[in-house]
Amino acid sequence: MAHDYQPHAPAVVLAERDTKAVPGPGSESDTRNEPGKMRRVASASFVGSLVEFYDFNIYGFAAALVFGKLFFPALGPAAGTVAAFATLGVAFVARPVGSILFGHFGDRLGRKRTLVTTLLMMGISTSLVGLMPTADQIGAVAPVLLVLLRVLQGLAAGGEWAGAALFVVENAPKQKRGFWAMFASLGGGAALTLAPVTFLLTGFGMTDEHFLSYGWRIPFLASSVLIVIGLYIRLRMEESPVFKTEQAQHGASRMPFFEAFKRQPREILLAGGAMIITPSFGYLGASYLTSYGATVLGLSRTQVLTMSSIGGAMLTLGIGLAGAYSDRIGRRKVIIAAALVAVPWALILFPLISIGSTMAFAAGMCVTMFISGCSLGPMSAFMSELFHTRYRYTAAGFSYNIAQIIGGAATPLLAAWMTARFGGFIFGIFLAFLALISLVCILRIAETKEYELDRTPLSRGE
Repeated sequence: MAHDYQPHAPAVVLAERDTKAVPGPGSESDTRNEPGKMRRVASASFVGSLVEFYDFNIYGFAAALVFGKLFFPALGPAAGTVAAFATLGVAFVARPVGSILFGHFGDRLGRKRTLVTTLLMMGISTSLVGLMPTADQIGAVAPVLLVLLRVLQGLAAGGEWAGAALFVVENAPKQKRGFWAMFASLGGGAALTLAPVTFLLTGFGMTDEHFLSYGWRIPFLASSVLIVIGLYIRLRMEESPVFKTEQAQHGASRMPFFEAFKRQPREILLAGGAMIITPSFGYLGASYLTSYGATVLGLSRTQVLTMSSIGGAMLTLGIGLAGAYSDRIGRRKVIIAAALVAVPWALILFPLISIGSTMAFAAGMCVTMFISGCSLGPMSAFMSELFHTRYRYTAAGFSYNIAQIIGGAATPLLAAWMTARFGGFIFGIFLAFLALISLVCILRIAETKEYELDRTPLSRGE
């Protein structure tokens, strides 16, 4: 049976038989708008993402504040900070592997079981970081163990966001998918608020020596409480109706990763490019600006963590506004608007915070994080709608995590090196270039908010 593949058409190609078929129990035509059910589904994704990304992000704050001194003392302050951010980046390299691994099981065995597994993996590795001996205690073995635990965090995070996002989307009514899907991202935004608050409260009344000695461990060990809560909620979830219908009607894909690249390679690459703006601005604010404020501007730990907490709240606000508004005007327009603002802001950011005042630093942090939130808000629905059910978990996760390598791993690391060697404005040019990549990619993808989730894909040449 031959069908023409249209590489520049929307990523939705409907089989004739499916457009005329009687809807099944999990189809888009099936009513999925029970308020009680959607609140439970959204809460499960929100809390799960909160726990996962709290664990993932406290590592970033610890890297900015103490890891250079504790695990790389022989390198000196500047090189130690770069090395600490390099360990931060290792997780981002592991994330695409995690997206393939957990995407495979998520598309074959189900969303629920996979999300429970990622939660457990993240929780165990995070708690072990809190128990880690330092370089003064066990020498060079300490940073090696730190990197290994960070890799486990990366694998877990690689399977988390896409699964949490599509789980909500596959349960939500079509006209409100943007609103409900944003709760998966809101969990990540809330984690960026909670992580610095935890460090702030932990270090309150504590001397720098005591914080360096044991205080930094408390946020990592405290995550075990959140893990229990998140696990309880996720174990009570029901599998998504769209996934169950796909399994019943067509069976599971044997190799979701290869099927995704066979059918929608263009969309996978463009979606990854469109996503770059989100981690490049988000992790710049959450990780590097925290370090920059403390080391370059000489702000106190309390000031820096307070501003980081407010920045996390601004990111969360951006997610909420953009996610809800995307149901009215479309995912694409919201992301384009965020990218158009991001380009000039990247050039303004470092001249602004170089003024050295607390207010200038706060403004730089808040606007940077708000831009990241506005670009992330529609992404949960956009990524889920773009790909077909058979390999949605794998494709959305891989696109998302490719962007995380470029924006989340490379950006803080290059920021530390480029600002020290060439100055902040040169790095701002690089940041503006990343925003332009996102803008070009999103301009080449069709709007997705009217797409049906339970469509049947047609591959090239079928």
